[in-house]
Amino acid sequence: METGNSRRSRRRQLVTSLYFHIPFCTKKCPYCHFYVIPNRLPYHHQLLSESIALEWERQWPLLQGKPITSIYFGGGTPTLFEGIGKILEKIPHRTPDCEITIEANPEESTPELFNRLRSIGINRLSLGIQSLDNRSLQTLGRIHSAEKGRQAILDAEKAGFQNISIDLMYDLPDQTEESWRYTLDQLHHLPIHHLSLYNLTIEPHTSFHKQNVQPLSGKRSLRLLTAALETLAALGLHRYEISAFALPGHESRHNTGYWTGRPFLGFGPSACSFWEGERFRNIAHLHRYAKLLKAHESPIDFRERLLYPAQVKERLAIQLRLKEGADLTSFDLPLETRSAIEKLKALGLLQQEGAQLQLTERGMLFYDTVATELM
Repeated sequence: METGNSRRSRRRQLVTSLYFHIPFCTKKCPYCHFYVIPNRLPYHHQLLSESIALEWERQWPLLQGKPITSIYFGGGTPTLFEGIGKILEKIPHRTPDCEITIEANPEESTPELFNRLRSIGINRLSLGIQSLDNRSLQTLGRIHSAEKGRQAILDAEKAGFQNISIDLMYDLPDQTEESWRYTLDQLHHLPIHHLSLYNLTIEPHTSFHKQNVQPLSGKRSLRLLTAALETLAALGLHRYEISAFALPGHESRHNTGYWTGRPFLGFGPSACSFWEGERFRNIAHLHRYAKLLKAHESPIDFRERLLYPAQVKERLAIQLRLKEGADLTSFDLPLETRSAIEKLKALGLLQQEGAQLQLTERGMLFYDTVATELM
């Protein structure tokens, strides 16, 4: 007998998603580990626009008969790129309620920009706010002020956006509970529908890594997280994934696809894809990406297809990031994974009701431990 979760999973597989990586940035933040390059106008048309058009032609046969349920423009700062509208014009057979997201930074945000984005079909905005405290913004190397961040959110609402997401970051060096609460308190007066909450992690090859920056940890970090959880709950932003909070009906459809295994194709340098059980990634170099496509060659420089049981273990670990967890009837779990689940339940990190397996509140704090045990 097919369960409700099984039916939802089957419906998800009938649709797909698209991701476009726009690498241009005015300034690379010291914590950023994504592929970004300086914003130079000659690169826009001569390299990126032409190359994405060629890649679209190359991948288009894969999309035949697959309704597109979400489109995401990430970066970098995709709002710097004026070719977004032309890309959207090429994308047919979207679902009627297709979620179309673009990332934006406050320093480039204006009412005119938001009106233009709305006019070309963007219906979801993800703003890189990070903090509403000027001292924290300076620590993060951001070039916008707290006031500019607040104004960007308000301008987005005035432009008609009814799905506004913001990013916030905590565990910053020398961050105090007072400064963090100062940011959280301002959320009560801002029209946000979704929030992604990240603790600062130091990734290899970033400026922070080279500077040996040390984020907060331990009890101080837990107090900051607890303050955030209390504030977001009071605002009606429910936690539907470890780092994601939303008003009902405003959960990120695109990101939920990543956690549930929905197939997606990525376009642009460094963009990743997941298609028919295989992961692949484009080369993280705009000029080489463009050169390969112009020569009618593949820009993919990495491929991986996990086999059983590694594929099942990974899918379970990723899906457990969701608050609702995973329906075990849709997994053919090996004996060692079932044993690991029992061990994690005994440790109070997982809980199970019927076939539904979920992280406990404690498990959400130690997700990395859970994922390691399962995989």
